[in-house]
Amino acid sequence: MIDVVIAGAGPVGCFLARELRLAGAQVVVLEAEEARSPHSKALTMNTRSLELLAMRGLAERFTREGVLLPTAHYAALDTRLALAALDTKVPHTLVLAQRRTEELLEAAARELGVEFRFGHATLALRHDEAGVAVHVRSAAGDHTLRARYVVGCDGARSTVRTAAGIAFPGTDTTMTAFQGDVRLAQPPTMPSIVNERGGMMMVRQADGSCRIVIVDPARMHVSKDCPPTEEELREAMLRIAGTDFGLTETLWLSRFGNATRQASSYRKGRVFLAGDAAHIHFPAGGQGMNVGLQDASNLGWKLGAVLRGAAPEALLDSYHDERHPVGMDVLENTRAQEALTGFTPPIFALRATVADLLRTPEANRRLAEKVTGLAVDYGRDTARPWIGRRLPDLPTADGSSAFQHMHAGHFLLLDDLGGAQLVEPWMDRVTIARAKVVGVRPGLEDASAILVRPDGHVAAVLTH
Repeated sequence: MIDVVIAGAGPVGCFLARELRLAGAQVVVLEAEEARSPHSKALTMNTRSLELLAMRGLAERFTREGVLLPTAHYAALDTRLALAALDTKVPHTLVLAQRRTEELLEAAARELGVEFRFGHATLALRHDEAGVAVHVRSAAGDHTLRARYVVGCDGARSTVRTAAGIAFPGTDTTMTAFQGDVRLAQPPTMPSIVNERGGMMMVRQADGSCRIVIVDPARMHVSKDCPPTEEELREAMLRIAGTDFGLTETLWLSRFGNATRQASSYRKGRVFLAGDAAHIHFPAGGQGMNVGLQDASNLGWKLGAVLRGAAPEALLDSYHDERHPVGMDVLENTRAQEALTGFTPPIFALRATVADLLRTPEANRRLAEKVTGLAVDYGRDTARPWIGRRLPDLPTADGSSAFQHMHAGHFLLLDDLGGAQLVEPWMDRVTIARAKVVGVRPGLEDASAILVRPDGHVAAVLTH
């Protein structure tokens, strides 16, 4: 019997597979498509995703190929979100095509022995107390796999979610926009153009081409299923910017909508959901893929611990308990950004007001932490505010840093006073590093050691 079958070989499925292999699980990834799409819907990896990769020693593989930006945006407002003010060693967003992100994550998973089966579509599931029967269709015919657990990372139309009978409530598409990759002879110097004449255009250069995102008030009610054309793109650019910037070639165009939905439960028995299978929303701020990577980081170590017999089955309930509120928060902030994406005088007045507020450092930092994933806090105990919070990459006594001691996916004990005996029963899954933790952040004035979960959130704070 396979330990875990993952449906979907996108970024979330690949990252989760690697996390599970670090924990010792046998993993098979099923992908319905025969090969990866040459087109990339997602283009941005945010600060928290870069931290997750740094924890596993993978970040450099991505940053050396992409473009690092020192800011992010909120609803394409003129006032950018300043990432330099955030409590992180990677105050950037990374521009890298999703196709390349997937290839790098797949390669990293294969290095640890993850098995990928492309051209294998998940058809149905059958649950029992011992495991899950996964019915699969491939070129060789239909067959069944037995797994102890199944994770659906198979997107908004998730077969796993449907087969498990998990509801997906929310709202349908009421507006559409479109995006594409083009070549421009004279690319704009501004990252976004918004005006009352024509709508909104965002531009980002990557891989020798430009990614264009258009919200056109004249075309906002075109069906999502109606493919955009180069003529439509050119007309929108002329209305919004007064120029087509020397459009020479259209490489790819795709229309998308603002459907917003969230799975009622991220777990049903032995079946889990992560990424777009668990939540979809208007792609404001490029948060979707990044939230999915955080889902994978949270679920991976927990499911691995249960499979090893190192944790009770009840631990798996905490995946939904912790990640569902995060998904709900993302839906709320993308809806707020969608509300700012309009072209009436009241909305333009609101945009000007919010842009002005974002010039206040505290407001700017608050929204930057939210859209970059740094604000996620799983804690519920106000008397111990650091429990459940993300721990920044603190320096350690050997001249390295906390994240450099987390490559194996173990718990990390940052120990100020030599308290290693506290974790002796779990030494095979705990890395110990000497570090100053007393007073390194407000609320840690009495700390003698910090136990960090494999996903980088604080599990315990030991005091003098």
